[in-house]
Amino acid sequence: MDKVDFVWVSISTLLVLLMVMPGLALFYGGLVRSKNVLSILIQVVSVFALALILWFAFGYSMAFTEGNAFLGGFSRLFFSGMQNVATGSYKISGTIPELTFAAFQATFAGITCALIVGGFAERVRFSAVLAFTAIWMTLAYLPIAHMVWGPGGWLLARGALDFAGGTVVHINAGVAALVAAYVVGNRLGYGREPMQPHNLPMVMIGAALLWVGWFGFNAGSALAANETAALAFFNTMIATAGAIFSWTFIEWKYKGKPSLLGAISGAIAGLVGVTPAAGLVGPVGAFITGLITGAICLWGVNGLKHWLRVDDSLDVFGIHAVGGIAGALLTGVFNAKPLGGPGLEHLGDIPFQVWLQLEAVLITVVWSALAAYIACVIAGKLCGGMRVNVEQEREGLNVTSHGESAYQL
Repeated sequence: MDKVDFVWVSISTLLVLLMVMPGLALFYGGLVRSKNVLSILIQVVSVFALALILWFAFGYSMAFTEGNAFLGGFSRLFFSGMQNVATGSYKISGTIPELTFAAFQATFAGITCALIVGGFAERVRFSAVLAFTAIWMTLAYLPIAHMVWGPGGWLLARGALDFAGGTVVHINAGVAALVAAYVVGNRLGYGREPMQPHNLPMVMIGAALLWVGWFGFNAGSALAANETAALAFFNTMIATAGAIFSWTFIEWKYKGKPSLLGAISGAIAGLVGVTPAAGLVGPVGAFITGLITGAICLWGVNGLKHWLRVDDSLDVFGIHAVGGIAGALLTGVFNAKPLGGPGLEHLGDIPFQVWLQLEAVLITVVWSALAAYIACVIAGKLCGGMRVNVEQEREGLNVTSHGESAYQL
């Protein structure tokens, strides 16, 4: 065990925890209407906690142990076999204890599940959210994580590149959110009533915490305090800056005014886009990835969302899936050494690598969509429907689902 690597990955685990608690919770909380802010906060908190429990029980074992090309085995149920936590080693974890690796990956599973709730925010039963999470995580997150990162995983063996979760986390969550939004249906008054974020300063604070935490998410994925971590660290910074400016200036040009919400959204788009690329491209490639991702996600939450005719409440698909797809494909381009990356030797290798990236994207999209649909159907059956009734939705979920008020007059 390398003590420096152990400390860095442990800190990175805490940084990813910061992304959810309180980063994502505040980000989502400020985006919804005030009558639903507490509901989205408790959904983020509870879904994250549920995912951690499932990861401990069987998730880690099914994702990261030897099995087949699509799923691992059961040798690490309830973390069995990791009793010697101080010196336990595992070939995937490198120079850190296996328990530290498992804890780091637990936060990835948790934030992926928590991201999805933004797609059907403000209208779903709390019990249905929890049931959906348990089913979708089992059917989608674990197989995709194993295929991309696990020993013997199909996409890993094919040569698909995903440094920190473009497919496993962002495309996976974004597609699930879209499917769930379709199944649940639009919010009452969607397209007719104003549904603006109720607290933009809260959104800004959440986004800032997400950006800070993302350094653990990306640079921590090197699993060591080394040059790859340093590259991922800087790439996370420069790609996000590029995306903020591309989103802001395009919005300024076409809408006449730059908005805080646009700049914040651009930051998240850049972070999403650089996630699969962080340690696999050079700084110039990361910057260009940020510029492109910011622009394409702006289209994703405006043009594409209207074309799809779906109420993806907090634009999980438009930013996470669209940005993740863009980042995954661009990783196949900028990984090349002639373009500043550390991987492909020749420019002529790029088309095949992009094809491998596209394979991973398409498999993730189809797999996650089917799992999300199945999860919605089963959760609806178990919970008496996914959606709250009309009166509860109009009054707001803070009071009707949780018996609390966010703000006192």
